[in-house]
Amino acid sequence: MSQIILASGSAIRAELLTKAQVPFEVKTAPVDEETIKASLLAENTRPRDISDALAEAKAQRVAMKTPDDFVIGCDQVLELDGTLFSKASDRDQAAEHLTQLSGKTHRLYSAAVIFHEARPIWRFIGEARLTMRNLSTAYIDDYLDRNWPDVSYCVGCYQIEGEGSRLFSRIDGDHFSILGLPLLPLLTFLNDRGLITT
Repeated sequence: MSQIILASGSAIRAELLTKAQVPFEVKTAPVDEETIKASLLAENTRPRDISDALAEAKAQRVAMKTPDDFVIGCDQVLELDGTLFSKASDRDQAAEHLTQLSGKTHRLYSAAVIFHEARPIWRFIGEARLTMRNLSTAYIDDYLDRNWPDVSYCVGCYQIEGEGSRLFSRIDGDHFSILGLPLLPLLTFLNDRGLITT
């Protein structure tokens, strides 16, 4: 019997599916994200398409081992003025990222791709625009003192479900996509395929 597999180690994505009462298992496989990103950036690929390609690579890697299952691959990228941000490698880089984002509007792209029978059968890219308040250096330092290393797992170094909400003056877009998973379109697909019922 086919199962729903989440090809992501993200705790928040698993929590979103769990709270939505979606039956699933977590299975991850290593994907060299930085190499894929570098290759796509060299080809001038748009950030939204990079998020899609990374989500597909993750789903495909896991689906190779379980082709009968419905494997969900996910990825999220942040774009500021045409520059792609990755997760901060350390606290100093986190402070640098927050300084660059301060007072500006950036975009988050959250992609999900589902593989079944060794091929992609569904994909969706959620998009959100987030405008950050002007942050003082002192506040950034205090914020990271309180929230590091938890925010190290988030591109942009904020968790919108926590203190990170204070960093923003305006948010336009789907809340779930900001958290890293375009949940409503995903649930619609799963329901339409009879994998969940409403």
